[in-house]
Amino acid sequence: MRLSVSCTTRPPRQGEIAGRDYFFVSDAEFERMAAAGDFLEEAEVHGNRYGTPHDAIERSIAEGRDVVLEIDWQGAAAVRRLAPSAVSVFILPPSLAALAERLQQRGQDDACIIARRLAAARGEIAHVADFDYVIMNDAFQRAVQDLLAIIRAERLKRAPQLSRYADLLQQLETPGLAAQPNKENHGPHHR
Repeated sequence: MRLSVSCTTRPPRQGEIAGRDYFFVSDAEFERMAAAGDFLEEAEVHGNRYGTPHDAIERSIAEGRDVVLEIDWQGAAAVRRLAPSAVSVFILPPSLAALAERLQQRGQDDACIIARRLAAARGEIAHVADFDYVIMNDAFQRAVQDLLAIIRAERLKRAPQLSRYADLLQQLETPGLAAQPNKENHGPHHR
C-alpha cells in the first residue's frame, strides 16, 4: 500500500517535507501541470489548490500496490468519475467542536485559516452519503482498525481473489471459476 503525495500551492507548514508530505509548487507551476493533464484530480480547498499527479498512481497500481489518496470530497468525486471501481472512505469528525479543538491543538494554522476550515466543514460533511464507507474518527486507534477492515474486505472480494488465485484455480481444474466475469465491473450489475 502506498500513500499518494499531492501537489499544493500552499506554503509548507512547520515540519512538512517537500516530496513526503506534499509537492509544494507555485500557482504558475500548478496551472502548467493542470493544463498538461498531469493530475488525476484537482480542487481548490481552503483557498489553495491541490492535485494528485496521476503518473505516481499509475506506477503504484502497475506494481500491484493499493494507493491511498488523502483528498477532499471534490477530488473523490473526480476520482469516482475516472475510476468507478475506486473505493471511497469519508473520515467523519465526532463533532464540529472536536474538529475545532483538533485543528487548534495541531498548531499548524492560524486562527483565520482554522475559522475558514470550520466554516467549510458543514458543506464538506454534506457529501458523506457519496462515499462507499464512513469512519467516525472519535478514537484514532479504532478509526485505524476500521480503515484496515475496509482494506481487508475489499481485498477479499471475489474479483481480486479470483485474479490472485487464478493459477491455483486452473491447477484445481476449475476453469469456470477462473474465467468468471467480474459482475461488479460489467453490465447492469455495476454499482
